[in-house]
Amino acid sequence: MLAGPSSSAPQKEDQPPSVAWYDEIPGSICGPEDGPWPRAFTNLTSSEAWDKLSLVSDPQSLAYGTGKEWRADALNFQPFPGAKSQDRYAMQQLRVGDRIWTLTAVFDGHLGDATVQHAAYHVPIIVREFLEDLDKKHGGRVVPPPLVADVFSSAIRAFDDAIANDVLELFPGGLNAAMEMPDQQIHSILNDQYVGGKNFERARLCMYGTTALVALVDPDHTNLWLANLGDCQGVMVSETAPQVWSYEVLTRVHNGQNNREVERVKREHPGEPDCIIDGRVLGAIAPFRCLGDTPFKQPPEFTRRLLYNLFPGSNDTSLWEEFLVRNKTPPYISAMPEVTHFPLDRLQRPLRRYLILCSDGFTDICGQHRRSVIDRWLRTIPPVARDHSGTMPIPPNRALQLLWQGLGGESVSVSKALTLDLDVPWLDDITIVVQSL
Repeated sequence: MLAGPSSSAPQKEDQPPSVAWYDEIPGSICGPEDGPWPRAFTNLTSSEAWDKLSLVSDPQSLAYGTGKEWRADALNFQPFPGAKSQDRYAMQQLRVGDRIWTLTAVFDGHLGDATVQHAAYHVPIIVREFLEDLDKKHGGRVVPPPLVADVFSSAIRAFDDAIANDVLELFPGGLNAAMEMPDQQIHSILNDQYVGGKNFERARLCMYGTTALVALVDPDHTNLWLANLGDCQGVMVSETAPQVWSYEVLTRVHNGQNNREVERVKREHPGEPDCIIDGRVLGAIAPFRCLGDTPFKQPPEFTRRLLYNLFPGSNDTSLWEEFLVRNKTPPYISAMPEVTHFPLDRLQRPLRRYLILCSDGFTDICGQHRRSVIDRWLRTIPPVARDHSGTMPIPPNRALQLLWQGLGGESVSVSKALTLDLDVPWLDDITIVVQSL
């Protein structure tokens, strides 16, 4: 006979109100292996939970448009005090000639935060530079949307190319020349921390990676372009009638769950059955498209001769060697973004009202309830109205409101997500940008 649970073991139905079980924590990060369960949490009031959620996620806003009539709201959330988020976002206005473009983005880093931090800072800069070149070539005239999409894609690819090229430029003759150098010489070139560390910082960017979801709105606010690399998600929320909403997922994931991506990688590497193992590139990494991750884009000698000589670097190279021995015809990870264009016509129904950009941490906590989370969130947004002075009131941060709903939409569930007494992270990093259109 199978033994039942001990009478001394805690039963879920008998739990006091300030403890939580793993299946009450949203997302897939937390599980029974993180026990013993239940775990304590601090049961906050609604106002306390809202204030703490705001404090931890540090929501920010950017008003844009000629009359500042549109707004983008963003946040970055990781409740575990011992973990540093590897997500980033960007919200910027880009001056090109005498006109202003708007860029928003979500980046989800992996292995470390150096490359994702670099991307959040420099991707807007290089997109602006490419738009400036385009504007000069066309004399300030309006450029067709397909051409803007091509330039947008080229800018992102150029950013990624520079990560490895900036390191190879340190060695006249490139990788072939570095192959002839002794380790000590390579070590002295790369590890220049005592003289500013510029070379070291360049090389360190090659060791990490990030997904990217970048949105671009033109100065006339008539066109939106979305560039996607990886598994962040873009959602368009449209108003089909006053306060009647529809929503559409705009992005496809670039990982082993996407059969098109699997077939693309296999097609690019014929005769290499190990190019994908268990849904991972070279059996090691989940995203099939991203920025950085240079060991998957350069010959294995780049990693063995250059990155192995970084200090501090990776003392144990065995994990790297597991996939480097399969690296025969790089690149295996693509930096070619999937760029889509959406017209923004204020007179056409359905009216595109909100663009949501989020990292996979937010889709993870929503699970199969994304639509209901967005529906609840939309009900919290009041109709736009001006006060007696004609001034538009400043509404709460919409990204923060959306996160609140994703965590359960009421104080107890949000308290559990915020204050669980656990010594490892119980939620993935979450970044959200909500942009009004």
